[in-house]
Amino acid sequence: MPLTERVVEVVRRDPGASALPYLLPYVNVPWVEGGAARPMAADVLAGAVFPSGRPLSPSLRAWLAYDTSLLARHGWFAPDGAFAPRPLDRLVADEMGDFWGELFGWLSGRFAECFLLPGGSDSRRILAVTEPDDEGEYPVFALDLDDMPFLGLMYPGFDVYLADTAGLLPREGERKGYTELMDHETYGPRMRRHATRCFAGRSCVEYPFECAPVYAELCPEPDGEGPAERVTP
Repeated sequence: MPLTERVVEVVRRDPGASALPYLLPYVNVPWVEGGAARPMAADVLAGAVFPSGRPLSPSLRAWLAYDTSLLARHGWFAPDGAFAPRPLDRLVADEMGDFWGELFGWLSGRFAECFLLPGGSDSRRILAVTEPDDEGEYPVFALDLDDMPFLGLMYPGFDVYLADTAGLLPREGERKGYTELMDHETYGPRMRRHATRCFAGRSCVEYPFECAPVYAELCPEPDGEGPAERVTP
């Protein structure tokens, strides 16, 4: 059974339960607001795509067929119900402040459609609509500014994010870091494909960003006067 269907089965048993008992046991973030799921209308979901024209991932489509309230509470939709993504720098600025948002401006051409997900306390979880993997899924990043600014691959898709949030991924001891699934037997290959497309083969970018291979890829030294061109997806 696909991961998302397993999560929906778990949530149906207690839709008002906290979505983050393993990640944030002291914060109540119910899976379903008010305990009554609000699915996206079937006809709307059938034609739904992101503003860029990219398709919804299979796991996101399956989740929205069950409920929209969890994502609506995290700013996924405009008042008219349309998807409302933000460029990476704007999302970071909205969540962490303008100073931090500016630091990530160089990546926002590549990550122009981002959505906030529940999870993290000082950190954040972000789904970025980029080139999908072979499963049709988009990567989920961890954003952390606690020590030095960090953005890294945490999950290969919304499917694995949901499963981990619901406690369906086996946990053996303490977590080794945000990017530990890079070495996972099942999910590692998907993580590494995203790493190639997102971060020039690395699992993350850390400050100072100028040391990251993807920085050289996106911000080459200009040949003449003026700044380097901003890369678009």
